[in-house]
Amino acid sequence: MSANQTKNHTTPASGRLPAAVLRRPGLRGWRGRGQGEAAYVTAADEWRATSVQVCGLWPFVGGSGTPILGVPIGVHTDTGAPFSGDPISWFIHGMINNPSMFVLGLPHYGKSTLVRHIVLGLAGRGVNPLILGDLKPDYVDLIQAMGGQVISLGPGRGHLNVLDPGEATDAAARLLTAANEHRVKANHATDEGEKKRLLVKAVKAERLAGELMADAHNRRLNMVTALITIVRNHKPSAHEESLIDRALHILDDRLDRVPLIGDLIDVIKDAPDELRDIALDRGDMSRYLDATDQLRTSLYSLNGSGRFGDMFSQPTDQPMNLSQPVVFDLSGISDTQRDIQAACLLACWSTGFATVQVAHALADAGLEPRRNYFVVMDELWRALRSGEGMVDRVDSLTRLNRTEGVGQAMITHTMSDLEALPTESERMKARGFVERSGMVVCGALPSGEMEKLNKAVTLSRAEQARLISWADPGSWTDVGGSRKRVRPGLGKFLFKVGGRPGIPVALKLTSVEKSLHDTNKRWHDPAETLLEAPVPVREEGAV
Repeated sequence: MSANQTKNHTTPASGRLPAAVLRRPGLRGWRGRGQGEAAYVTAADEWRATSVQVCGLWPFVGGSGTPILGVPIGVHTDTGAPFSGDPISWFIHGMINNPSMFVLGLPHYGKSTLVRHIVLGLAGRGVNPLILGDLKPDYVDLIQAMGGQVISLGPGRGHLNVLDPGEATDAAARLLTAANEHRVKANHATDEGEKKRLLVKAVKAERLAGELMADAHNRRLNMVTALITIVRNHKPSAHEESLIDRALHILDDRLDRVPLIGDLIDVIKDAPDELRDIALDRGDMSRYLDATDQLRTSLYSLNGSGRFGDMFSQPTDQPMNLSQPVVFDLSGISDTQRDIQAACLLACWSTGFATVQVAHALADAGLEPRRNYFVVMDELWRALRSGEGMVDRVDSLTRLNRTEGVGQAMITHTMSDLEALPTESERMKARGFVERSGMVVCGALPSGEMEKLNKAVTLSRAEQARLISWADPGSWTDVGGSRKRVRPGLGKFLFKVGGRPGIPVALKLTSVEKSLHDTNKRWHDPAETLLEAPVPVREEGAV
């Protein structure tokens, strides 16, 4: 009661105010038994909006605690506050230390839809998406709608030459040409400062050219050894790797074209002195043949006579064009051919990262515009389980994404996919993929995953209970009704960054996206085609 109200109130002769005037409820209501005092006051929901929308409410409305930075994802499942985020935007603004995300979740709960949504949002912000291996396919329709490049790979569907250095050779030649031009300009420069600057640029271009060619050689060596590992289900020996390494150098010196697997076999069969020295044949050709028999047998299986067919033994059909979105379509490979799927995934990942490195080297030298890329590595578990040493191959591919200017998304179903590796050292390295990620996004997961997930990401009991509840299949009562049944956890994800509390988010799609995110086409398209097939019309006079 205000002072004026108290002054105007009729005061009794005793000088005391009435009890009704003195008695006031506390901040939590009336005190006393049965009076309704609240033991705990629930915090009010917080909302965020533009100044135009809430101008009449200011300053009594504050902002919510969810970040709005990056690709708009959806709303907070508890408060309804808008949420935005992606690994590249958060890294640029210092919210995470690594521009990468690891996505976990049971099948058909929206993992691929979330990543496609982020891919589309980043593309609108000038970040080029690279889908290095689409097995279902989940991303082909999206990349086609964006006007990107679709590269098909599989038995009878395309070829990817693993000995092709790609654009590295042409890029190195451009860099050396630029270095020579800088040196010529430096010789004619009269200003010492300008001369020094040109010489520095020339040295830098020469260094980048050398690094590109060395990286191209190492990538080809690693790819051949990885394929042999998948063929044998164990790694090649040390002397076999040395033989492949030297044979690749010999091929580069002999050929004025891009070599093929068949050329590599021919070099080993020719038995040059360099290879015989590595094989320690001691002048005995039979010792050399014994030392190289198993290697040549493995290479023959990659040269069109094994289960891989001619996928890796013929010239590359479609080189990557990094000026536009790219997807490698591997949907033509059957799910029963796990080793072929893993080999193609590794080949696509290796090719993609190598081409990105070429683009960055040209940009560093000022020969191409600077671009950033968002690389999606789906179905990670297939490659990890394909053979001994595959964890190390993937690990080497994914460690330098921050320095290479590449954002990255790695996707698998559960932590059990990583824990199923044969040795403890490989399991630890695979958990490192999750631990090193800037953000970890968890969808619906079973209760048995919580202990394994906690080894890599700290989850509170409430967060664990939320993830488990999202895996619930939902009620039985609406099955067969006119409306399609929606599971509780469909399109819901928990965004975790370090030890911070996770942010539960419900994904929201635009009307344009919904037609591009249908991963069940084979369940309804054929049926609609059969049911609605046109009735053939008989021509007049026909029997």
